[in-house]
Amino acid sequence: MRKSKRVMVLLWALLLFGFTVYAALDTFVLERSYAVVEEQATAQTAEVVTTPTATIEAPLVSVSPTQTETPEATTEATAAPSATAEVISTEDSYSDGNISITIQEIRAYDSTVYVADVVLSSPEYLQTAFAKSVYGRNVTAKTSSIAANANAILAVNGDYYGARESGYVIRNGVLYRSKANRNSEDLVIYQDGSFAIINESQISAQDLLNDGAWNVLSFGPALLIDGEIAVDAGDEVGRAKASNPRTAIGIVDDLHYLFVVSDGRTNESEGLSLLELAQVLQDLGAETAYNLDGGGSSTMVFQGKVVNNPTTNGKRITERSVSDIVCITL
Repeated sequence: MRKSKRVMVLLWALLLFGFTVYAALDTFVLERSYAVVEEQATAQTAEVVTTPTATIEAPLVSVSPTQTETPEATTEATAAPSATAEVISTEDSYSDGNISITIQEIRAYDSTVYVADVVLSSPEYLQTAFAKSVYGRNVTAKTSSIAANANAILAVNGDYYGARESGYVIRNGVLYRSKANRNSEDLVIYQDGSFAIINESQISAQDLLNDGAWNVLSFGPALLIDGEIAVDAGDEVGRAKASNPRTAIGIVDDLHYLFVVSDGRTNESEGLSLLELAQVLQDLGAETAYNLDGGGSSTMVFQGKVVNNPTTNGKRITERSVSDIVCITL
């Protein structure tokens, strides 16, 4: 009798252990594809199709610049780009008449910070892209790989939506996830290229889409609002240490953006706190700025080359695979 009881206890322990391992793998490792995005040669055009493995929260749609209404949103046509001028490209700059990018390296707070100053002729060049062109869970790739697949001139890591089950996901005019992350501050990039900061507890994803949201990034917090610093010395993401590699995006004025990535966790570069990151962006002239996923994810890619020194622990310089990027595409 006692032996039988011990066997039952052992079997129950093994079952519980197996379930725990599976739950951990399912949360952090196993890929789940919910929708495949077929990237098109022209910006702002993407077709979303279902896959046999899963479903998406809302009906899947095709979105193009000329589409006026979908089951998910009302969209407006974007202005056509001007005729392509001569491409002038150097190690730290790019210009083609529609896109102007200048990369500079600065020192701030004992850290190396990489700043991409971007001016566009049309908002259609500011895009986002998924790892492997798939919206899903734990679907990841290196920032440089996602950038190459999206034909991006400039890219930084995004909000790593795939590691979470909540938080709005609107990308290139398509609503993928409408489940709110309570009190999350999001960056909304509208069809005209303007920025706004919203709280997910105060507006639905569908309402954002109806209002013209083109991309919504859910990480945060907001760094600058109307030119004023929106964080303080006590703010931190996930109670991590104060100084970290960081990624942020900001807007100076119409179609004038800043992509900022700081190195960190090394002897050469300590890393930035959120307040220091906000101060850097304020000094650069940003009006609205937003904190994206950081730490080992922080990566900037320009013309196919990794610009910064991404690291998770400071001992090895290597890219971490992420779920998405924010980029400037041709």
